[in-house]
Amino acid sequence: MNIKRLTESLSVSEQISHRDMSKIAEMGFKTIINNRPDREVPFQPRSKTLAAHAKNAGIAYLDLPVISGQMTPKNVEDFTTIYAQAHRPILAFCRTGTRSANLWARANPDALSPEEISRIGQQAGYTL
Repeated sequence: MNIKRLTESLSVSEQISHRDMSKIAEMGFKTIINNRPDREVPFQPRSKTLAAHAKNAGIAYLDLPVISGQMTPKNVEDFTTIYAQAHRPILAFCRTGTRSANLWARANPDALSPEEISRIGQQAGYTL
């Protein structure tokens, strides 16, 4: 698990597994947002399974699937709503973390400048 902190409130990661939930809880995350649709690839952990393990670890789990390369304005709007209501800190994940980082950048819930978003992305290894 390779977690990259974007802000105090949000970090992103590649695909997580049910075995990661205890570690995620120990790291202090209060909410997980899954930005990956089920069955994107064979043998990918199902959202339902991850949600059950997150609940057992005391972490809120929200499912906001975004099809890779097909992010919609509705996806951005939904992320904005979820982000505003979620307990922090938040861990958002997808296949590599890029989709989650771009979703955050497009939503811009912290009202950052484009330059600041770009800098944060570059520091985390993403082009936003």
